[in-house]
Amino acid sequence: MSSYTIDDLRKDVAEGRIDTVLACQVDMQGRLMGKRFQAEYFVESAWKETHSCNYLIATDMEMETVSGYKATSWEKGYGDYTMKPDLATLRRIPWLEGTALVLCDVLDHHTHEEVAHSPRAILKKQVKRLEDMGMKAYMASELEFFLFDQSYETAQASGYRNLKLASAYNEDYHIFQTTKEEEVMRAIRTGLQGAGIPVENSKGEASAGQEEINVRYADALAMADRHAIIKNGCKEIAWSKGKAITFLAKWNYNAAGSSSHIHQSLWSLEEKPLFFDHTGKYGMSPLMHNYVAGLLAHASEITYFLAPYINSYKRFMAGTFAPTKAIWSKDNRTAGYRLCGEETKGIRIECRVGGSDLNPYLAFAALLAAGIDGIENKLELEAPFVGDAYGGKDIREIPRTLRAATAAMTESAMLRKAFGDDVIDHYTRAAEWEQEEYDRRITDWEVARGFERA
Repeated sequence: MSSYTIDDLRKDVAEGRIDTVLACQVDMQGRLMGKRFQAEYFVESAWKETHSCNYLIATDMEMETVSGYKATSWEKGYGDYTMKPDLATLRRIPWLEGTALVLCDVLDHHTHEEVAHSPRAILKKQVKRLEDMGMKAYMASELEFFLFDQSYETAQASGYRNLKLASAYNEDYHIFQTTKEEEVMRAIRTGLQGAGIPVENSKGEASAGQEEINVRYADALAMADRHAIIKNGCKEIAWSKGKAITFLAKWNYNAAGSSSHIHQSLWSLEEKPLFFDHTGKYGMSPLMHNYVAGLLAHASEITYFLAPYINSYKRFMAGTFAPTKAIWSKDNRTAGYRLCGEETKGIRIECRVGGSDLNPYLAFAALLAAGIDGIENKLELEAPFVGDAYGGKDIREIPRTLRAATAAMTESAMLRKAFGDDVIDHYTRAAEWEQEEYDRRITDWEVARGFERA
């Protein structure tokens, strides 16, 4: 929750410090979509509600009006949704002159009920399930990305070929190399901090030009809100410096993938750590056993929400710190799920499956739904894997393709119960469209390989 209030905004507007308010909803891809309001008008009336076309939660990356959705279509006329600003998310945006931002819930224009397939509503539903059980989730998502020494415009003009990375070598934890990138990374850290997102650190990651930004954990909804703003902010700040950033899960065959590891733990509403039991093995409580067992039991079913694109599955390569096996292990970075903070009240499970291209609301919601199912059904946790999971035989694998992940999601009784049939059908259509679009495209690899030799 931001400490910046509507009264603070009114004062800033009256005194000329803020002249623009961004009212944003989050689309299926996790991007910010919305309007730039003249600040005087926003504080007069738009802080209550505004409107947007309902196609915004039924398009692909290219903003195509995709057919096959029940919720919206040409036949239905592409009407409006209501955007209801959540004033708890209101904040100044330091890297944009005179600008504040607020995130909005998406409501049905007629009933004013939340639109069930909107990402924020999906997560809020799982948060409410936990609250009804007397619990809340704390989460933290680490975000990795690649930084390039050229602008988005020049990268596009080159056809995204011969791109110049910010460094020439693996810069994992490398202070001298990251010093050379400080103009951008300091602006990101201080900008996010100024926007009410508590930053812990940035660091070089495990490939040339790769960076990571880490912020303090928060309750699930607040963390998802932070995640969406972080991604947008990183791009805007890099653009303002003449640089480019990509959150593609796998931008180049020879480079490491970019992940979004998600740390998660459950606490009581009175702030008691429910995953910690000093008498349990590794400090794990029976509740944590059940939760992690749920994650593993439904690992294939929830993978789509952790890896939503064709490109996402290019990241799952052995020996790259991206997992290929959906098993848990104690402080083991080869596993899909890693136990962290053992024997302390900060004990948590880290999901290493998700890429930097995930939508945080959908990913968090899917993980919580799987964990809740484990708790409700008191699922037994298998023994932790020991050793190199990449070489493990006859153990649970992460789906290798979008097709496989889509089928697992579509057929999941757990997800249909947790999210609702209409929601799962909606995202099944999104996944099908992504696959259809890819299947009919001709890649550079195909042409180079077969132009002469085929």
